Amino acid sequence: MTTPRIRNAQAYKLAPEQLKAMMALEESFRDSGLEAELLELIKLRVSQINGCAFCLHMHSSDLIKLGVDPMKLHVLAAWRESGYYSARERAAFGWAEALTLVSQTHAPDSDYEALRAEFSEEEQVRLTYAIGAINTWNRLAVGFRFAHPIEQVRAAA
Repeated sequence: MTTPRIRNAQAYKLAPEQLKAMMALEESFRDSGLEAELLELIKLRVSQINGCAFCLHMHSSDLIKLGVDPMKLHVLAAWRESGYYSARERAAFGWAEALTLVSQTHAPDSDYEALRAEFSEEEQVRLTYAIGAINTWNRLAVGFRFAHPIEQVRAAA
């Protein structure tokens, strides 16, 4: 368990305009035409890559509330080897990984071609915004070491 550098509620109070903008961006995804389950799976996968416990807790909880098979969450880190995911999900995961690790991958053509095969240009852009947004949330939470609810309960004990 790590000690928060700045607590999430405090960070949000310190930059209310930025929080408002991020929340408006998140709200826009609800009306984006992209499936809620897909967006949450992307958030979970990117949070796995970035090692964000706060976001892993949040998005796995959100996926369970959506009624997603828990096994789909358990094997997400190994999505390339699993048969649980559709071609559309796989294309989105590949693109999300490529962009999250962009300094290493440089967004390869193979990942973009897989994306293009499953998503319209409009969906590609919207998905890319969603990937960028979760990376921003992860950087806030990891950088400031936001505690997820289980850690908050343990800290109070």
